[in-house]
Amino acid sequence: MVFWILAGLGLYLLNVYGAGSMLMLRVGPAAYMGPRDTLPEPAKLYARALKAATNFAENLPVFLTLAVLALVVDGADLALAEQGAMVFVLSRVGYIAVYLSGIPYIRSLVFMVGIIGLGMMALALF
Repeated sequence: MVFWILAGLGLYLLNVYGAGSMLMLRVGPAAYMGPRDTLPEPAKLYARALKAATNFAENLPVFLTLAVLALVVDGADLALAEQGAMVFVLSRVGYIAVYLSGIPYIRSLVFMVGIIGLGMMALALF
């Protein structure tokens, strides 16, 4: 389980820092490190990366809570929780890729796969 917790956190950081890198490449290091009072409208790819990172930030607390609970709840089915964590993290890889690509409808399907992973983790607690 610890592997999937760290993989999820690493993927989140990659998503956030990847979006930040896109901005720095566009505006330059001086503007990026400044107060950012006058940034241009976000480019399409950067805007998508930000939205994917926001969505990840909204789902990460649920994932982390379920993962930690699976480790500490006596009688939790750790194998099922780990499978759910794997499904969640791998679906987030796909979600980010599909979101950045701008593929409609598939993004929502991939998101639902991640929700199924969270459901598996929740079921493991009972």
